[in-house]
Amino acid sequence: MAPSPTSRSAEDQRKDGFTSKVANDGDVASERAFTGEEEDVLRAGGNVADAVETRDKLERRLRLKVDLRLCTIAGILCSLNLLDSGVISSASVTSMPVDLDLTGNRFSVSIFIFTISSIAFQLPSTLAVRTFGPRLWFSFITFCFGLITMCTAFIQTWQQMIALRVLLGIAMSGIYPGLTYLISTWYPRREQQTRFAFLQTGEVIILATGGIVNFGLNQLNGKGGIAGWRYMFLVQGIISMIIGLMTFFWIVDFPEEAHRSFFFLTAEEQELAVARINADRKDVQPDPFSWGKVFVHAKDPKVYGFACMFFLLNLVSTALSYFLPIILQSGMGFDENQSILLSAPPYYYAVIPVLLSSMIGDRYRLRGPVITFNCLTLIVGFCMLGFSEQVAVRYVGTYLATGAYVSNWAALSAYQANNIAGQWKRAFTAAAVTAMNGAGGIAGSFIVRSQEAPHYMTAVWVSIGSHILIIALVAIFSIHFYFTNKLAASGKILIEGVEGFRYTY
Repeated sequence: MAPSPTSRSAEDQRKDGFTSKVANDGDVASERAFTGEEEDVLRAGGNVADAVETRDKLERRLRLKVDLRLCTIAGILCSLNLLDSGVISSASVTSMPVDLDLTGNRFSVSIFIFTISSIAFQLPSTLAVRTFGPRLWFSFITFCFGLITMCTAFIQTWQQMIALRVLLGIAMSGIYPGLTYLISTWYPRREQQTRFAFLQTGEVIILATGGIVNFGLNQLNGKGGIAGWRYMFLVQGIISMIIGLMTFFWIVDFPEEAHRSFFFLTAEEQELAVARINADRKDVQPDPFSWGKVFVHAKDPKVYGFACMFFLLNLVSTALSYFLPIILQSGMGFDENQSILLSAPPYYYAVIPVLLSSMIGDRYRLRGPVITFNCLTLIVGFCMLGFSEQVAVRYVGTYLATGAYVSNWAALSAYQANNIAGQWKRAFTAAAVTAMNGAGGIAGSFIVRSQEAPHYMTAVWVSIGSHILIIALVAIFSIHFYFTNKLAASGKILIEGVEGFRYTY
């Protein structure tokens, strides 16, 4: 195991101070520590340029290893939430509403109750990632998610569906906030948005592919006396259970516990991983747990601002992800199978803007302008969806809206993770913003009203208004961060209790 930062010798700290000047890239909180391998290069007579090049090579190798082991499985696991929305939305245009007597608002209630149970368990489930370790906890809740999804294939009444949706929300509650928390502990702030984009890319690709799979499974309708929608839940439940078992061997522990992961980092690479995070924000090692150390962060108004932005974002994402096939069928006139199939391409398209906007955001260390651009793009998309009479124009609007809100998931995740410090604050904030994200899902499940087909104007105006509010919140944060950074630069205050910490906006 790599030595903790507090146990390092004065000589090590002196060398860190020297090498941070060597590798300075303009960020006062980065590039301060070399591994022993790089130290050997200097002692062997290598010049400063060689040392920097060696460090860059080691960092690239480390990033690649972490990307392949963490971001891949994180994208797959986070896709389960969207995959659930894809399954239930695809099933909503089949015989499922009739089979289960989902009349009136019962379908919306099934979405609502899932979100309520998820919100209630998000904080304890996120903290459980630290308590039990990522490998054990994520594999357990993923397997439970798959088992409950599979059981949904055998229900006979809408009451049974509601009961399973409650259990599904509990199982799902820790996946997104827990993985957001885990990813933020592995990467310096300047690299985080691209990694959240990788996560979102995996999500939307699997969701889009799931839509196509659902189209194929619906063709089995009646085979073996089983309805097509039951095949959707059965197959995707079994797949999720298999993924849960794989997760135990695939996912990695926290940086300071990386040696517990299967076939992952060398001791030198683990030391470099820890050094990178301590150079960026000095919060690798968590304080001993207590509820007081978690809830003290409820006093920080930033947490509520971030949470409000996620609430406003998920108003739209829920409306689109759960109801897109319904919009295509009732609003644009496509039949059942066409609606399922045509709901997939907008998510494949979303991969392009989420990766491009995130790479630009990390490259230039911009967060607010990227979020604002995505908001404006979504507003344009919803204007096309709501105010045009041409089906082609409205369908293109779904591409712009879907690409924009997926991009802002990555951007907002980086925005909140970049501007806080401390392990328990990261866990608390991840749970808080995900809870409000879920609350937005509750509201979003009711803004697409069937009686407003084909244009669904309530959903259109709520979506436009919510993103105007996000732009306003970003502007307020940016002004606050700018002046707070100036005060910190003059030595008048200490941001987040960390020397050298600066807000990113």
